[in-house]
Amino acid sequence: METRIYSCLGPIALPAAVEAACRILEEGGIVALPAETVYGLAGDALKASAAARIFEAKERPFFDPLICHLPDLSWLDKFTQIPSEARPLVDRLVAAFWPGPLTLVLPKRVCVPDLVSSGLSTVAVRWSAHPMFQAVLSRFGRPLAAPSANRFGRISPTCAEHVFSELNGRIPLILDAGATTHGVESTIVALGEEGLRILRSGPITREQLETFAPVEAVLKDRELPEAPGQLKSHYAPRTEMRLVALGAAVPDGRRTGLLAWNEARPGFGAVEVLSRTGDVVEAAARLFAAMRRLDASGVEVIYAERVPTGGLGAAINDRLERASAR
Repeated sequence: METRIYSCLGPIALPAAVEAACRILEEGGIVALPAETVYGLAGDALKASAAARIFEAKERPFFDPLICHLPDLSWLDKFTQIPSEARPLVDRLVAAFWPGPLTLVLPKRVCVPDLVSSGLSTVAVRWSAHPMFQAVLSRFGRPLAAPSANRFGRISPTCAEHVFSELNGRIPLILDAGATTHGVESTIVALGEEGLRILRSGPITREQLETFAPVEAVLKDRELPEAPGQLKSHYAPRTEMRLVALGAAVPDGRRTGLLAWNEARPGFGAVEVLSRTGDVVEAAARLFAAMRRLDASGVEVIYAERVPTGGLGAAINDRLERASAR
């Protein structure tokens, strides 16, 4: 299969790119396209055959459920069954964070194929804020299942070139709209007994969510996940990565790489700095691309510094912990 990259940069290119993507989607195929978080691999969320193509292209295990992206708010009740007691909280979250990088795990309706939800009684849904993603969804008119557009367990893609390096020959089309904004995947929350449970940290922080309801601790390292991004090892480079405390002494040398928080150090074979100004937003946007450059640098081991905790730092550290797990 030939994989084509279609540029969407410009008002003239956008409509043609949307039509090209929707022709493939309407035939049950899959395409890669940008969200505001990372690039996603999309297929018709109402067709089990399209979901199967996503799992196959990514080499993703069938027990790891997919996130579904809704065309608009009217699809929330068509796709999910929100418990009456949770309705006020869900409505407040949607009003505050949609469209945007917040995924809600809710009881699903029968229209959702079991393959999409990995046999669970719930489904993960969100409404993307990216204009390219919104344009495709609006034209397609149905929800799209869209996990990150990379091989399973590998570093998530934040530009079209990353997708091509992962899935060339496996998918027909990549829509290129430049680098993504947030650089890490969406925050995923589920309803808890007394509030919310964070299933995956992301751009919507715990501190933001706590203004709406009590928040339980982030769940980690589940053997069978109830949402994407919960497996112990994930987002990993091929090169061994070791996570260290901020500022810790680590062995340097030509065969060693360093993923630094805000200050480069001499003596390493390759160094990437996430944010020289100590900005966690910049660090998150740079994270996966920096990991890919270190992975391609030829070093034998990568040391990664933890970033300061709190806010978006929690999401960055979560990705680093999973990338370094073996």
